[in-house]
Amino acid sequence: MSGLTVVTHSAEETRGVGRALGAILGPGDIVLLAGGLGAGKTELTKGIAAALGVTEAVVSPTFTLERRYQGRTRLVHVDLYRLDRAQELLDLGLEEDADDAVTVVEWGDIAAVHLPRERLEVRLDPLVGDDSRRGSAGSDDDRLVSVTPQGPSWHARDAELSRALHGLV
Repeated sequence: MSGLTVVTHSAEETRGVGRALGAILGPGDIVLLAGGLGAGKTELTKGIAAALGVTEAVVSPTFTLERRYQGRTRLVHVDLYRLDRAQELLDLGLEEDADDAVTVVEWGDIAAVHLPRERLEVRLDPLVGDDSRRGSAGSDDDRLVSVTPQGPSWHARDAELSRALHGLV
């Protein structure tokens, strides 16, 4: 599978995609999120958190760089937007949590070469202008969510990923 795309029309629908993805995520999984400011990365993470059983409010870790949440499966939520150097990423010690938590990395595309190759990449892009995928109503909340599995373990889970997003695509 090269990837799947989903169009969402609201923050709630974007959280719904996150819930669908979160339902198949487990300890050791890494989700790399990409997209501009306001694209919905934190909203998608809120959905993942809900599926993992996190009950506390999930907020963007932009200024703290990392937040940890306890649920049925632990969630480590990282935001790389403010990082200046690759060493800062290494200093976060993400590998310490790699085996027993789901790790979601916002702005992960800026440091992708320093992150494990085995990951699920999710890109969120606003649909603007005359985009045929937008539908007739169209709004500023419309997003194209592209989900791309990377690495052998994710490719082995293609069918599971397709089922999770079925009905959303």
